[in-house]
Amino acid sequence: MKRPRVVLVWLSLVLCVSACTPVRAGAQPAQLDVARLRLAALQGDARAQVELGARYENGRGVEQDYRAAVSWFRRAADQGYAPGQAALGFLYSTGRGVERDDEVAAAWNRRAAAQGNARAQNNLGTQYRNGHGVARDDEEAARWFRRAAEQANGFAQNSLGEMYRDGRGVERDDGEAVHWFRRAAEQGHDFAQINLGFMYDRGRGVPQDDEEAVRWYLLAAGQGHVQAQFNLGVMYLEGRGVQRDFVEAARWYRLAAAQGHAEAQQLVGDDGR
Repeated sequence: MKRPRVVLVWLSLVLCVSACTPVRAGAQPAQLDVARLRLAALQGDARAQVELGARYENGRGVEQDYRAAVSWFRRAADQGYAPGQAALGFLYSTGRGVERDDEVAAAWNRRAAAQGNARAQNNLGTQYRNGHGVARDDEEAARWFRRAAEQANGFAQNSLGEMYRDGRGVERDDGEAVHWFRRAAEQGHDFAQINLGFMYDRGRGVPQDDEEAVRWYLLAAGQGHVQAQFNLGVMYLEGRGVQRDFVEAARWYRLAAAQGHAEAQQLVGDDGR
């Protein structure tokens, strides 16, 4: 009868190794395993709470659970931690793990943006541009995009470029649009890459250059951007910036069609073949 007791005590010690070991001071949350990360989060570490929330949001090392993500982001947000506020605002804006509420999303984004959080500044700019949770205001959108873009946020740089290209909230300026598209494109942002390719394609803000257009379209298409794939089909079909190649044109059209691009589907058939 004593043997089971010894075994149980030994098992309890084994189970306690990771959960009972103190989190090393200065340890980065991203470097912690889930058990230690959870311990740090339960102890009130806002960085750990955000990291744990992100793992639940993306299913990294744990089963994806948006409600759990919301719970952990909220704990960090309630402490005034800007990354937690921005993450919580994003989930409210997408309705993941919580009922969608654009006004609540805007409130959290604003709190984080006021602290200089670039993600929240970009998301708040997007809300102003689209009129989600706030009155539509292109000037206010451009203002928040600029704040985030100046912190090298690629999404904001691309969005600010679009505002300059379209003359929304700022005076239309193709040269300025190209500047911001390029900054985001060089970071690998696929939407900025196709936007920059389009500017070269049409000669807006830069000298018209089919080869440069193709180069940027290829970078975006390589990331699966459907419009870039379609545009490459056009370039190969017309022999612009590349040697004319019907087979290659058809290949890019098929890739775009397979992603649901309506015009590409009309060209190659609804089944993408």
